[in-house]
Amino acid sequence: MVAARPRCATQLNPCMFKRTFRCKAASAAAVLFLLLALVLATAPAGAFPKPKSKVPEARSARAGWKLIWSDEFNGPNGSVPDPKKWTYDIGVGGAGWGNHELEYYTNSARDAAILNGMLVITARKGRYTGPAVAATDGQGGGTPATSSRMTSQVTRDYTSARIKTQGLFAQTYGRIEARIKMPRGQGMWPAFWMLGTGVDKTGWPSCGEIDIMENIGKEPSKIHGSIHGPGPSGSSTDDMTAIYTLPGRRRFSDAFHVFAVEWEPRVIRFYVDNHLYETATPAGLPHGTGWVFDHPFFLILNLAVGGSWPGSPDESTHFPQRMLVDYVRVYARQAK
Repeated sequence: MVAARPRCATQLNPCMFKRTFRCKAASAAAVLFLLLALVLATAPAGAFPKPKSKVPEARSARAGWKLIWSDEFNGPNGSVPDPKKWTYDIGVGGAGWGNHELEYYTNSARDAAILNGMLVITARKGRYTGPAVAATDGQGGGTPATSSRMTSQVTRDYTSARIKTQGLFAQTYGRIEARIKMPRGQGMWPAFWMLGTGVDKTGWPSCGEIDIMENIGKEPSKIHGSIHGPGPSGSSTDDMTAIYTLPGRRRFSDAFHVFAVEWEPRVIRFYVDNHLYETATPAGLPHGTGWVFDHPFFLILNLAVGGSWPGSPDESTHFPQRMLVDYVRVYARQAK
């Protein structure tokens, strides 16, 4: 993994006569319906498979954990993610969110919507112009942008979505898991990860980052589980990363898989389908490196396009690309 791969995010939450209002509402509803119908009609067969069955909450985690928060994505087809649980990162985050990513993140239902009991995050190819919401610290993170910093415009060749629970839900310790089916293609970069809630004050990497799952298109059978924190100098990043490879040359885009961490004081264990493949502790960090993973973190789901690590899409990459999320669940350790 790239040595310095900042991921922290600028936060932006964009938020008459009765006859006129009703007409506008009806028109908007009609447009949304037609848009959803067009998406369904043009999607290739199997693009939106309904999961065979949701894993029961009582059996999705090991014994000893109690469910405390979840999103099963059971809203109406075409609806946006639950605004009581999720908000958005919008824009290009300075220099592509610190990673030279190529997409523009939106809060449109075209890019993140509920369908067949799943969250569908869609990366699309097509020129898009929007406010150039800049990062505050040059590392891709920080405080909400002000209106004066939103006046300039930027154009990108791709759109996608990055949703998060920042300001709505955060957790210290527990089992955090999601059931996800990956997209497939060079330049794709789906991720399920967490950032420390202090990101707006301390910045990255001091806030801490826990990458529960990252996949890049050129490695269809591999996922990465990582932690990122400040290096011995206090400013550079220090990473601890492990790779899980599916056996039998299978690809993560072929089926749903459960990605999880079990996070307790001074230890983080990484799982794929309940197979433990990495255990991170302070002992595994270089001498002088601080452990910054014993405080609240919020959740993030996103589908990036391009960047320093995965590289750009090429002629083999077909769009749109979709990341399907069956559920996200958070458990707390039950008292013995």
